[in-house]
Amino acid sequence: MPALDSVDSFILAASRACVTPLAIFVQIQGCLICLALALGWAFAAYVRNREIKCMKDSMKHGNSFAFLYHDIDNLEHSNQVNLPRVTVVMPLKGFGEHNLHNWRTQITSLYGGHIEYIFVVESTEDPAYHAISMMLKDFQDDVDAKVVIAGFSTTCSQKIHNQLVGAEKMHKESKYILFLDDDTRLHPGTIGALTAEMEKNPEIFIQIGYPLDLPSGSLGSYCIYEYHMPCSMGFATGGKTFFLWGGCMMMHADDFRQDNFGVVSGLRDGGYSDDMTLAAIAGAHNRLITSPPVAVFPHPLASDLNFGRYWNYLRKQTFVLESYISKVNWIMNRALFSSHCYLSWGFVMPYIMAMTHIAAAVRFHSKVEEGVFSSGGLLLAGCLTVCTVVELLSMWNLTKVEVQLCNMLSPEASPLSLASYNWCLVSVSSLKEE
Repeated sequence: MPALDSVDSFILAASRACVTPLAIFVQIQGCLICLALALGWAFAAYVRNREIKCMKDSMKHGNSFAFLYHDIDNLEHSNQVNLPRVTVVMPLKGFGEHNLHNWRTQITSLYGGHIEYIFVVESTEDPAYHAISMMLKDFQDDVDAKVVIAGFSTTCSQKIHNQLVGAEKMHKESKYILFLDDDTRLHPGTIGALTAEMEKNPEIFIQIGYPLDLPSGSLGSYCIYEYHMPCSMGFATGGKTFFLWGGCMMMHADDFRQDNFGVVSGLRDGGYSDDMTLAAIAGAHNRLITSPPVAVFPHPLASDLNFGRYWNYLRKQTFVLESYISKVNWIMNRALFSSHCYLSWGFVMPYIMAMTHIAAAVRFHSKVEEGVFSSGGLLLAGCLTVCTVVELLSMWNLTKVEVQLCNMLSPEASPLSLASYNWCLVSVSSLKEE
């Protein structure tokens, strides 16, 4: 056998190392991770699609307002007049590309009950203060909305401080309080749907939603989309879940008035992440968290979202896991971080090994019979390719279903489309995100 140069020797050695029992296990595990993601997204698509079918059936029976209620009788005045009062609290900071449009969707709800909106800023120096004040002038005769100055926080994060100040200012007769981030774009019937579920089941502690990221075209935006997609499985259950997203949370107002379960004190005394803190409280007290199938919101990502900003976002998400409210919460956060690291590398490593097998096949394809190169590695690479295709198809299907659902829930808005998604960048960002 002729002597191999150093590069060929490295490729050959790496290829042989990738067919050891441990390496084979890693590659099979990578295939299983891909299939698990595909299965989770398929179930999430089933839950969302079931809601689409219910809306279509209602429309076939003459209900043109199926995006608000499946039963048109719920729109009768006798039903609408008895709806509970809701306070919507929106902690603001800064003024982004899509904030103005998002705020408009938040205050133009078609909820039939009494509703008040409280926008909370740190100070009048915040750019959000002037922007929201100008916008509210256009709606001053149509909505009950006000801007509250919270001041600087000293015991918790500024966002949580703003939320708690907003909760203190809510109307004394409000039954529910809804917290929204400035990047949450509501549907006309969102508040009504969340309230209906709370009325149906008083045992619900928190009701949540989740965003559908709309990438702007940059690699960073696709990385954000990829980061959120696996998480979306936990929010597309159509009912009970263990996960929380702070961008949309409806709770009982009395839980804040009376500090039930230590909600206020837990957030106020050292709270950094609102959703992680409330999830820990819910777990400690065995309280119910639910996510209705209609609570999915279009989330356009910033056009200037580059990879650097994505990396900063990822670092902040990791830092959140360093905050905790109890010993059990600390252990759970550590377990979550460790699992994320293990599964991320378990997802990436098989692709590195597959590229090694392909490189060896290209270089030594004519030397299989001489025993220089084994074709077993190509079989593993082929299996990973098939599993990856299945995974991407499942992700595409869930995105398609959620885009359709968002279009049906907001018939007045410009329709969303899958045409804006670059699936080559989706594939690349899946590896970069991990």
